[in-house]
Amino acid sequence: MTLKRLLLIGLTLLAMMLSGLSLFASWQKPQFQSRLELYQTNIVLQAQAWQPEDSNDGNFQAIREAILGDKPLESATKQYQEAQESVQINLDKVENKLVKLRVTPPKPLPNEALDSNTSPQEKQQLEKSVNQLQKLRHELDLRLGILQAKQGKIDSALSTWSQVQENSDINPEFGKTADTLSGIWSNPPRLLPNAQQLIQKNLEGWFRSTALIQLYEIQQRQDALIAIQSAQQASATDAIWKLAIIATIPSLTALIGVVLLVVLVIQRLLKGRESVLAENGEKPWSTPWDVETILQVFVLGFFLMGQLLIPELLTLLPIPRSTGNARVQAFSVLVSYLLVAFGALSVLYFSIKRYFPLPEEWFRFRLKGNWFLWGLGGYCTALPIVVIVSLINQKLWQGQGGSNPLLQLALESRDNIALGIFFFTAGIAAPLFEELLFRGFLLPSLTRYIPVWAAIVASSLLFAAAHLSLSEILPLTALGMVLGIVYTRSRNLLAPMLLHSLWNSGTLLSLFLLGSGNN
Repeated sequence: MTLKRLLLIGLTLLAMMLSGLSLFASWQKPQFQSRLELYQTNIVLQAQAWQPEDSNDGNFQAIREAILGDKPLESATKQYQEAQESVQINLDKVENKLVKLRVTPPKPLPNEALDSNTSPQEKQQLEKSVNQLQKLRHELDLRLGILQAKQGKIDSALSTWSQVQENSDINPEFGKTADTLSGIWSNPPRLLPNAQQLIQKNLEGWFRSTALIQLYEIQQRQDALIAIQSAQQASATDAIWKLAIIATIPSLTALIGVVLLVVLVIQRLLKGRESVLAENGEKPWSTPWDVETILQVFVLGFFLMGQLLIPELLTLLPIPRSTGNARVQAFSVLVSYLLVAFGALSVLYFSIKRYFPLPEEWFRFRLKGNWFLWGLGGYCTALPIVVIVSLINQKLWQGQGGSNPLLQLALESRDNIALGIFFFTAGIAAPLFEELLFRGFLLPSLTRYIPVWAAIVASSLLFAAAHLSLSEILPLTALGMVLGIVYTRSRNLLAPMLLHSLWNSGTLLSLFLLGSGNN
């Protein structure tokens, strides 16, 4: 065995260990989906205040129920209670782990170093997680109390807010806001100084306008009350349109996808190998390199580049960290991604350079042909498949398993330039890079050793695992399989790139609409 092969085996084991640790670390992290559902609930709450001029019309009530559901306040209360319970469970887990670390202090090793299992960095990270979860719990309590008060459950609301008041040392601003809310919903009401400022600062969307209306009614400020009700009505109309877009476009796309799937499956059963789905389905690529080259590209060019070399390089760049500036965060994500892509594609180029010119159908980009139909049709069929898999996945993970941090940043960003950078990263850079690597190189390379269908499955699993979130493995594997089928049938990288771009762009559009509705 050569020295190069031994080194490659060692690096492969290291990459597997690092990836396994990253996946394991995501186990206890909350899923992004839970946060996303709360954002959608908040838009529904804003929309339920919608009252058009002819609000007594029976058609209006039907449209309202179709968009918002029968009991939006009750549904929102249930969502927030579930989120509250989930946060409390996670908080208890982290606090218990932190207590164990404090009870059992790290023992110094002979070289005076700390035991890596109980390092100060781990304690610091756990303490940070506790603070974040405590803050989130109190934020949920403030909102849950308003939902309860709006339904006439004043005692429950006061009890909910009292929990925030009792722990006001964690976040004094939230404690004062809870005291303010308790005051304006008490009987008789109590008005605290700076009540309006606290509500405007610490509440958003429907929760803010609802609390301000209650405050202005007590203060008998008719002008302010008319202004906030008018603003609430404008926000409700805006929220209705956003909900219609979020619900209608994906639903129509999924319906088209289901019909297309049924037609393709029936055609496959009737026509066999002459069907569209069977086209190139068993035709492997002519691959001049061996498994050693495949490992070299992925281990050295992708995993180690993305998890070791690039993160270390980024620490040397003068990019501010731990900042709340959305543009800086977006730019940092873009720079990190471009560096990883450049490093991986450079390793890919130099690894296969000696095999140039490559056999036919390798890394093929053809503007002519039916690649657009394959990409668009693939997107429509992927949507219902991934949605079903995601629903099953949520039941399995119960809100845990982590998520792509880019989604959270895009959801909470209020800056159009930052959103533009996120769109370029996810909608253009990611499809180009990931499809070149996973569908352009990995999938065809694997057909040297396994059938095409098995290569699609294997490359999809690796594609999903590369995102380093346990909760995303099943949905991304499903998406990767559709991408693989589209590429093997079309033999044109433009097709999966279009599908991938549509998928990421659709996700970002939904995040933008949801995020902008929670101001």
